[in-house]
Amino acid sequence: MIIPRTEYTTKISSYLGAPIIKVISGIRRSGKSTILRLLIDELLSKGVENERILLIDMESLQFEHIRTYRELYDHARAAFKEGGLNYLFIDEIQEIIEWERAAASILSDGIADVIVTGSNANLLDSDLAARLTGRYVEIPVYPLRFREFIDFRQMDRSKESIREAWGEYLQYGGFPGIHGLPLEPRITYSYLNAIYNTVVLKDVINRHEIREPAQLDNIIRFLFDNCGNITTSKRITDYLKNKKLSVSADRIQNYLSYLEQAFLVYRCRRYDLQGKRHLELFDKFYMADIGIRHGLIGYRDRDISGLLENIVFLELRARGYRVSVGKYKDLEIDFVAEGQEGRIYLQICYLLASEETVEREFGALEKIDDNYPKYVLSMDQTRPAERGGIIWRNIVDFLLATDEAAFPAG
Repeated sequence: MIIPRTEYTTKISSYLGAPIIKVISGIRRSGKSTILRLLIDELLSKGVENERILLIDMESLQFEHIRTYRELYDHARAAFKEGGLNYLFIDEIQEIIEWERAAASILSDGIADVIVTGSNANLLDSDLAARLTGRYVEIPVYPLRFREFIDFRQMDRSKESIREAWGEYLQYGGFPGIHGLPLEPRITYSYLNAIYNTVVLKDVINRHEIREPAQLDNIIRFLFDNCGNITTSKRITDYLKNKKLSVSADRIQNYLSYLEQAFLVYRCRRYDLQGKRHLELFDKFYMADIGIRHGLIGYRDRDISGLLENIVFLELRARGYRVSVGKYKDLEIDFVAEGQEGRIYLQICYLLASEETVEREFGALEKIDDNYPKYVLSMDQTRPAERGGIIWRNIVDFLLATDEAAFPAG
């Protein structure tokens, strides 16, 4: 049974029929293909004829003859009858050389509406993407958020069910495919390791012709092991030296860029709140999914603080925020989230178990002299709802809240 992901399909549906290319991007196996099929089912339910819908799956041998923009254009032109609105869906379009040329022409020639998925962040960064300037919209897709995870587990929202689901989510993450498997470490982590190997091999090693995969593997393990920690090229270099590996700073930066392009990790840059600029050093890196991390290096309770940061970071991204790490004088703010309605500051903490911890988390926000909303999120079950205008929320409650209710006024 296919579980709807209505937040994505509703957003994409609002663009169907508009003269822009719809680009659905995200890591492999995050659910992009299923979203395409949900959109197709929606069109069919509205009476669109089968003959006006074409799905090209670039991972299927049925379409192995399509590898260039010209072959794509000719196939689409031959597939559709003239007159009326047609819909062309292409899954994993990065496998087609200069795909932008075909997509732009198919759209401008009135052959079909174009909806594509891609597993590479560079899809729209090439010189060819200039052909699409002002003619596309990108919709990022992420592995399941916690409230989606509960829906996929077909659980109710009772306290017992939420507690059980939260434990599973922390251990196995949000890739949709795990819900067709028994949720136990041996089986689930084998599946997640297969996803990891596919992403690294296809979207990093093969695409960028990496000749030293051992270097790349060690860098990934370092990033996964330091989730939520400040990362610099020097720290990675020192780590590799301990492994008897010598890698230049430039090559490390290239590897980090390749991992970002494959959506395996996300870079969170530091933002100087006084200087109002992003800083060039001391970024943080978060995983596309914590389950894929556990499959590679194992699940460890002691990493809970970094895992919670990772989950909240992805949640903020999925809600449409641009997220940075904040620097204010000598203080660090976990997240500065900027959206259409303004800026929000957040501190993420496992438990506010001591006055020292409370002072550290609330005190850092209290020193920021502006009127933007400020939140402390933790796993505590009960606490005063606010201190000095700074609002406290339980992390699970925050994850389960609708976008509109996530940040209530204090």
